[in-house]
Amino acid sequence: MFARGRGAGRQLEWWQQLLLQVFCLVVAVSVLFPIMWIVTLSFKEAGSQRSSTLELIPKSISLSSYQAVIDQPLSKTAGDISFWKLMGNSFFLAAGVSFFSVMIGVAAAYAFSRLNFVGRKFLFLSIGFILLMPGIATLAPLFAMLAKIRTSLEVLRIIYFVLAGLIVTGLILMTISRIRSDDFRAGSIAVVFGGLAVAGLLLWGGLGIDIPKNAKPFDLGRSLYGVGLAMISGALPFAIWNLKGYLDTIPKELEEAAIIDGASPNQIFFRIILPLATPALAVTAFLGFMAGWTEFALTARFINKAENYTLAIALQTMTGQYTTVSWSNFAAMSIMISLPVSIVYLALQKYIVGGLTLGGVKG
Repeated sequence: MFARGRGAGRQLEWWQQLLLQVFCLVVAVSVLFPIMWIVTLSFKEAGSQRSSTLELIPKSISLSSYQAVIDQPLSKTAGDISFWKLMGNSFFLAAGVSFFSVMIGVAAAYAFSRLNFVGRKFLFLSIGFILLMPGIATLAPLFAMLAKIRTSLEVLRIIYFVLAGLIVTGLILMTISRIRSDDFRAGSIAVVFGGLAVAGLLLWGGLGIDIPKNAKPFDLGRSLYGVGLAMISGALPFAIWNLKGYLDTIPKELEEAAIIDGASPNQIFFRIILPLATPALAVTAFLGFMAGWTEFALTARFINKAENYTLAIALQTMTGQYTTVSWSNFAAMSIMISLPVSIVYLALQKYIVGGLTLGGVKG
């Protein structure tokens, strides 16, 4: 007996239900079959070619392809780098994009949601316009801009001192304000982070590490930092747009009640707004991490040294023009790249879908 669908005021006939279920089955097969085929191919012997048949059950199961990928992730002509180094580079980019897009995005989203300033609507519409642009359209100008930024290691040390000094100063001021408000737990956390920042400042700069005179200038456009900046610039518009939509759903009466109780703007933001916005923050952070983890176009255009390669670039080197493609190794590499993000997504699927819905619709 077919379940009766609930349409716009009427129930579907049995043949309509049948057509709908057949259509859903075709869509499900077209989506799941490539994934299952890749999984099957990855369990073949290392160096195996792709089969001409559409078999989904391997005749024998072998983990040699996974071992081969870990031992030699790049093609022999692409360079020599360990799998764990590739994973570390990918994690560095993904975590950086996730962290900074959320930190900057939530501050900007709160300003758009709660503050009235000149040009507010125009700026927000501009962010929406940027979202409509394909990311590849900004590749050339980003590369041209970052390629011009070349500096020496001595200048980088000065920049480091300045940034570390600002961080330490900010943490000290935050500690003083927290202690005055009798929030000793927050104050102790600030003291710990301040101590770590001071230790890092002394370790790199205060110990007088020598810089070779023949050291090459630092090329931002060819480094992981340059790629990270480019990725953050691409992730920020979505982060601001999504978080602003979610913050609009938080009643302003909560902030007004907190003001009456004597809460400062910072206390309102950190103790009321951020805890309530946790689902949207988690969604934005996850999507930023996933974008950084799987990004290929930017990394392939910017990075030219094997030591800075990511997992996505390593996967591409397996299909080089002058190399014999080992499809079982390619499949194993694909599974190893997608598995961490897939596990996190399945674990947080409820929060991701709910956060996107609340962030995209003003309630």
